[in-house]
Amino acid sequence: MSKTILLDQRPVGMPKLSDFKFVTETVPEISDGEMLLETLYVSVDPYLRGRMNDVKSYIPAFELNQPISSGIVAKVISSKSENFSAGDYVTGMLPWKERQVSDGQGLMKVDPEGAPLSAFLGVLGLTGLTAYLGLMEIGKPKAGETLVVSGAAGAVGSIVGQIGKILGMRVIGIAGSDEKINMIKSDFGYDEGINYNTTENMVEALGQYCPEGIDVYWDNVGGTISEAVLFHINKFARLIQCGAISMYNDTSFPKSISVHSFLVRNSALMQGFIVFDYQAKYPEAILKLSQWLQEGKLKNVETIREGFDTIPQAFLDLFHGKNKGKMIIKTV
Repeated sequence: MSKTILLDQRPVGMPKLSDFKFVTETVPEISDGEMLLETLYVSVDPYLRGRMNDVKSYIPAFELNQPISSGIVAKVISSKSENFSAGDYVTGMLPWKERQVSDGQGLMKVDPEGAPLSAFLGVLGLTGLTAYLGLMEIGKPKAGETLVVSGAAGAVGSIVGQIGKILGMRVIGIAGSDEKINMIKSDFGYDEGINYNTTENMVEALGQYCPEGIDVYWDNVGGTISEAVLFHINKFARLIQCGAISMYNDTSFPKSISVHSFLVRNSALMQGFIVFDYQAKYPEAILKLSQWLQEGKLKNVETIREGFDTIPQAFLDLFHGKNKGKMIIKTV
């Protein structure tokens, strides 16, 4: 028998535990070309909130009464596949199930000797790819420039800031507690940090910490924080729109200032970013991230919860800033 987590109802505003449903299922026998997987690590990410709404997006919405899926690292328990053997470790987008049968479509083998298995959901997974490709392809970073990162202590933000420092940039992080500000400076090498919960005037604070203006802005949060950044962007600034966690649970469109005059007078670029648009560049990105990780230039910071049953609560905790780095659930 195996537990599965379904989307029981579509959240209205902030998700609740009652939006999820646990069911117990019998795991079918594997057939030729298939294998039995045991889930070891599960990734929960803010973007999953958008897939819980029944709206058109860049990725299909989750269906009601069907399993939720995300990045997972699993172990092959038994196999009748020519491509995978018992004892292999794989990663890919998989349903939230303790055990499941797979034909291997979309799965990639990972080497536990090369890095901790959880790293293939973080710095060496879609999280690291998002940080690297978004910054390199849209940000076009240059040594000596100023990079500002919102959600700086989160999964993607923590890696973006580290890459910026590796490339010789001056990096300012925005996060929600003094503890996180201390962490991004001591652990990730950020030059300065701004606690948005204790900062009365974000426009003034950014002016203080970015006296030469902002060349690249990595946006994980949207909302008023990102509006404040606009007042300090430099000529030809690049604004990378990766996420908007501050608005994911809004039930109406927020009022906001117009970006047009800021972009026009600074000849600035603001671009939305989906990592799946850059799949052809995944191999080179993973190679570079692996190199930096092995050289000790890049840290893989994780918040790891234990137990399959804790997955929904870990997801909810993302919206209350209870993660440092990547939020991952170790299931066994």
